[in-house]
Amino acid sequence: MSRRILHSVILSVLLAAGAAVSASGQTTGTYTPYSIYGVGDLSQPGSAYSKTMGGAGVALRNNRYLNLINPAAVTARDSLAFMADFSLYNDNKMFQQAGIKSASNTFNINDLAMSFPIWRKSAMMVGIMPYSDTGFGYSFYYTDPQLIGQTGNITYSATGTGSIYKAFAAAGVTLFKHLSLGVQWNYYFGKVDKVYATTFNDASYNGILNGTSSNVTGHGFKFGVQYEQPVGTKHALTVGATYSLPVKLRGTVESYRYSAGSAVSDTLYYKMDHLGLDSKVELPSEIAVGISFQERGRWVATFDYSRSDWRRSGLDDARGFTASSLFTSSVAQTFRAGFEIVPNRNDIRYYFNHVAYRVGAYHKKEYFLLDGKQVASTGITLGVTLPIVNNYNGFTVGIDLGQRGALNGEMVRERYVNISLGFNLFDIWFRKPQYE
Repeated sequence: MSRRILHSVILSVLLAAGAAVSASGQTTGTYTPYSIYGVGDLSQPGSAYSKTMGGAGVALRNNRYLNLINPAAVTARDSLAFMADFSLYNDNKMFQQAGIKSASNTFNINDLAMSFPIWRKSAMMVGIMPYSDTGFGYSFYYTDPQLIGQTGNITYSATGTGSIYKAFAAAGVTLFKHLSLGVQWNYYFGKVDKVYATTFNDASYNGILNGTSSNVTGHGFKFGVQYEQPVGTKHALTVGATYSLPVKLRGTVESYRYSAGSAVSDTLYYKMDHLGLDSKVELPSEIAVGISFQERGRWVATFDYSRSDWRRSGLDDARGFTASSLFTSSVAQTFRAGFEIVPNRNDIRYYFNHVAYRVGAYHKKEYFLLDGKQVASTGITLGVTLPIVNNYNGFTVGIDLGQRGALNGEMVRERYVNISLGFNLFDIWFRKPQYE
């Protein structure tokens, strides 16, 4: 490995580590009542590029963008190039339950990833992205007239903040021209705090403050495969699949309950559980398959399906993860589809013929049931990538319009408009000098 390549690898690792430190300081990546359960609200994987394709990417191979969904796709690249991807997202939600309405707005880093060649038809990628986010807050007054007639007004409130992040390193190789294999090591880390408080207006009564503070880590592997079959001279059919091994979470969960008031404060309960010993929680295995068909350099259509079974994850019984008896683990399934078209990459007159236009759709069944009912989200995505300097560097703008839940039973209807901004960078770093 040349000194320049070595420096590039070191720079990539340092940038990824810097992103990990920055990400650990973020506390609210989302705001939704559905994040009260389990590990929180699972983030949609992938960069801004895949988000504008409905989140699909298992069978996508594109040498202009990094594919963060299938590690086998890391070999779809110029063999001399250094590539990087950085994206942000803005999450806007509107909630309704019965006659109650509210709204939220959050902004966070979505991903940072870098890729570089290793040797011949092999390449590597490192990066970081959110795995799940916890962000909720609500309060209400007790209305029992017999109770408040004796104690005065009583308020109950609940808040939750925190995120679990995923740092990763992936490597892939292409064999026999059309078959690509990849493996990815994932490291999960994060902290989630949940606080529940009961307070009295009458100072002669002590309030109750209880909650949990979870610090978790874990690591696991993801395997990917893609096979690209040329169809004629311009078209290609690609099939892909990924499999993620189960991840056993480690760390600690502090559970506490305090009595606090103007007269005296007291610790009523405190316990520290060690994950893996006192309780067992794991992120389940996941399998995903995909297919895509493209006219090279002009358009591509793709479809993905993924499934993971959370019923044996241990979330229903573990402190810090279970919310109430209304929530139970379930089987998560996702259907995603996307389409991209570039009118004419070779047009030297009109800039907008170089722009990549995308549309996508998805239907997602969450990993939990609420009061025995499946919680699902459905949405459509739109986006463009505007080329900068050359056709390989680009700025991506995407929008995700969707709904989760419904207006029945204990559910909250959540409508959202999410905006993603992405930057994909491309540079030839590894070309040998021709002249001294």
